[in-house]
Amino acid sequence: MKIPCSDYVKTNGVFFFARMLDKIRLHAQGSLPSDYNVGFSDPTCLDARFCRFLGLDHDALTQRTLAGGTNEEILEWSFQNSRRPNEEEILFWNSYVTKTGWRDESSEELQSVKQALGWGNRSEIKTWLDFHAVDEERDPKRTDYSS
Repeated sequence: MKIPCSDYVKTNGVFFFARMLDKIRLHAQGSLPSDYNVGFSDPTCLDARFCRFLGLDHDALTQRTLAGGTNEEILEWSFQNSRRPNEEEILFWNSYVTKTGWRDESSEELQSVKQALGWGNRSEIKTWLDFHAVDEERDPKRTDYSS
């Protein structure tokens, strides 16, 4: 099994999009671990939230991604087939995605998952992005991944 890139990889300034595309590609290849959320299987997962943020159909995004192209090309296609957020909206998205799990509606679930994995005392896991990093053996403090 392969893991997707870090949530912090930016595509034209947007966090998480590259990871979502990696998950689509790896899932299609049968290489994504089975416990990874893809699409709308969970409406609270970040894939679903990003698609709703743009008003983008995940199935259409999946088809476009599997047709090929760079992440930048697919992001531009996404904007053309939904809406193009302005710089402030992208700032809001990036702020949201980097803080989700910290003092919000999903905090309790994050703590439950940490406990179940024996990570209840891991204070460096404050957000879902921290969780992804630790789960994928990355440094949760590192956010400087290139696009």
